[in-house]
Amino acid sequence: MLSFLPDHIFPKITDISPDFLRERGLTLLLADFDNTMLPYTTNEPTRELLDWIAAIKAADITLCIVSNSRKPRVPRFCEQYEVSCITGANKPGTRGVKEALRLFGAEKKNTALVGDQIYTDVLCAKLAGVTALAVKSIHNHNIWLKLRHALEVPFLAMARKRRVKL
Repeated sequence: MLSFLPDHIFPKITDISPDFLRERGLTLLLADFDNTMLPYTTNEPTRELLDWIAAIKAADITLCIVSNSRKPRVPRFCEQYEVSCITGANKPGTRGVKEALRLFGAEKKNTALVGDQIYTDVLCAKLAGVTALAVKSIHNHNIWLKLRHALEVPFLAMARKRRVKL
């Protein structure tokens, strides 16, 4: 059955601890980029994000950005901070997730996808059969992003019991 409900909800990506992932057998974390890791309006990561990336890597969890973007900012970030990436993923289609599973030899049961959008990231994770993690958008800087997130409120309300207590 198709679901728009994330398996777990976090305030922000840096709240997803390596322990949380390990406890669930998750060894591959696929992450949306825009408004999940960085706002659309900047290319500069926070110290908190860089420390989180380092902690994920130190825990031997593979991090791969899976982004719909085709802009050079995503590969540039990934190269600079030594993170794998798949761009032009076409979420909610599953091509990007399937490519990552193949690239890292991972199994679906050991993989999670985290993102800020119900209709792309969560739906993609559900269609691909991987764990769906949702985070709050970093910055809805235009009316279209604000409207899209307003349409996601009912699903987030239904999934309120899935919020991870920090």
